[in-house]
Amino acid sequence: MSQNFSPASLPLPLSSTSLSTPSAQTPAEQAAALRATLQHHAHLYYVLDQPVLPDAEYDMLFQALQKLEAEYPELLTPDSPTQRILGKVLAGFAPVPHTVPMLSIRTETDTEATGAENFDARVRRELELPPEAPPVVYAAELKFDGLAINLRYEQGVLVRAATRGDGETGEDVTQNIRTIGQIPLRLTGTVAPVIEVRGEVYMRRDDFEGLNERQRQVGDKTFVNPRNAAAGAVRQLDSRIAAQRPLSFFAYGLGDVQGWETPASHESVMDALAAFGMPVCEHRSRVAGAAGLVAFHQKMGAQRDSLPFDIDGVVYKVNDRALQQRLGFVSREPRWAVAHKYPAQEQMTTLLGIDIQVGRTGKLTPVAKLAPVFVGGTTVSNATLHNEDEARRKDVRVGDTVIVRRAGDVIPEVVGVVLERRPADVGEPFDMVQRLGGKCPICQSDIAKEASEARTSVDWRCTGGLFCPAQRKQAILHFAGRRAMDIEGLGDKLVDQLVDAGIVTQLPGLYKLGIAKLAALDRMAEKSAQNIVDALEKSKQTTLARFLFGLGLRQVGEATAKDLARHFGSLDKVRDASTEQLLEVRDVGPIVAQSIHDFFSQAHNREVVEQLRAAGVTWAEGSGEAANRGPQPLLGKTLVLTGTLPTLGRDQAKDLIEAAGGKVSGSVSKKTSYLVAGEEAGSKLEKARELGLTILDEAGLQRLLEG
Repeated sequence: MSQNFSPASLPLPLSSTSLSTPSAQTPAEQAAALRATLQHHAHLYYVLDQPVLPDAEYDMLFQALQKLEAEYPELLTPDSPTQRILGKVLAGFAPVPHTVPMLSIRTETDTEATGAENFDARVRRELELPPEAPPVVYAAELKFDGLAINLRYEQGVLVRAATRGDGETGEDVTQNIRTIGQIPLRLTGTVAPVIEVRGEVYMRRDDFEGLNERQRQVGDKTFVNPRNAAAGAVRQLDSRIAAQRPLSFFAYGLGDVQGWETPASHESVMDALAAFGMPVCEHRSRVAGAAGLVAFHQKMGAQRDSLPFDIDGVVYKVNDRALQQRLGFVSREPRWAVAHKYPAQEQMTTLLGIDIQVGRTGKLTPVAKLAPVFVGGTTVSNATLHNEDEARRKDVRVGDTVIVRRAGDVIPEVVGVVLERRPADVGEPFDMVQRLGGKCPICQSDIAKEASEARTSVDWRCTGGLFCPAQRKQAILHFAGRRAMDIEGLGDKLVDQLVDAGIVTQLPGLYKLGIAKLAALDRMAEKSAQNIVDALEKSKQTTLARFLFGLGLRQVGEATAKDLARHFGSLDKVRDASTEQLLEVRDVGPIVAQSIHDFFSQAHNREVVEQLRAAGVTWAEGSGEAANRGPQPLLGKTLVLTGTLPTLGRDQAKDLIEAAGGKVSGSVSKKTSYLVAGEEAGSKLEKARELGLTILDEAGLQRLLEG
């Protein structure tokens, strides 16, 4: 549930507070009211994405229902929200005969406009429509890339969920489907004897990425694509495991129906399903004739990569159900529907070799060299393997047949290996050190593994830093940044020209730039060149913290650079510090300490630093935190800034707070000591009020700073 709610917007009067007061309701009435309230808010949260109830309130209602059902077992119903996660481990799935077969629809593999035009021509021919007859009206929908499911509701209550299987018989996966919050356990507004809803279980892309990241963190295998992850979750024998997989659902049709008057058009059926509380995809249209089908296919093709879930085509259905009956079936496929595909986003090809790419931040990425394959609308011959851990986890080897995925402008990636096709003479498992001999392929600096405290998956990086040509542009841009050396005017385009022309090869070269060299560059007038030279000269007077941050040491952000400057007081002391001495700095852990030590252990990095000093870059040095620290009235305090302050800019306020020993955080939490709010303060102010935090204006902040 969400913390963003308004109590006045609750549509039902029942709340957790009312449960603790005397009531004339019977236990059965209380249970019924609780079920209705919980189902209503689950629908708002999972289906409409419009939550209005905070988590704690929902949990209290849920626990109250659990307590009632435990005290009065006869009140437990199949549609109770407490029955979503049953926790029972099955020995296997029971077969479920489909009352109405779950048949497939024909696939149109012609991905051009002619695919839609051919379908419309077939429909008109089967209906014996003359050329002058009005266009046929169609319902156009998305073709989801998931697992088809049949949901059987009796008297409005979900009693069974089954997979498609062979179309005649599926598998009973009810206990796993119950864990999907979007699927109602009871339909709204109907108690028909039987309504079977058909649809697709799928996994959103963001949920899929999150699941794979959690798998990486615990060292488990990652999933190839959202469809495989969803299908695997639905067929888990333990529903507790299924409940941990973030599944979603879209309804797209009907199966067996008894005692309910089915609407006359497919469009109306979908509207009715939405009214029942079923999630129905918003990307559907009522279109006329071939032109309407083509327009829908092209429109959704353009939006395909921006959708939050995968599709592999669209589906056209004759909208009028009476016409559907007239058209009937052929070879167990409906004549009145077709799936119009898009170019495949996954294909198989052969891995010819593995090259190593050095990124702008020094990250070493293994790149698969592939036998060219047409995938995602273009020919692909290179694909990322992400990092050594991923390559080894997927057991990708030279000579393998691999699955390559490309979606829109996303970089092609190898998502899996077809082990059944592995040749006998396949190469060895990928090893970065063995492949490179332990050296960066660009500058021959040592390579090192870099981890963070939160990840078990680690990246290899070149330790060359400022010395490595592959990292040169990024190093210069970072050095010139506003929170580093603040060299105004030194942006991406100018840096590209300077590096590409060989004018600047190292950071110290910036301070050798003259007006003549700069003015000779494209789109650089003499006045602009003078401004750059002036900005470079101005940047020479800086602070140790800004200089350390500007050097771009791995794992060293702005706050850590300030901590280092405060603790040691001089660059020489930072440069010569052992890892043990670095660990004495506030918030510096083993990984950060090692990264700093490794940077200054490289002779070429020390040379760059000395050349910058020789170029005139300077700052006031002290004797370190213990001997040179001024008053620290905010020591141990965490502050959050929001809105616009009358006289202080955000950076100024942050500097003042940190100089007084405080920390500045970007988000409000129970650990926040003060919120400093200016004009147009937003959600942070609201949350601070909810948490009962002390809220200051600029004058209040100044009083704190003065102690």
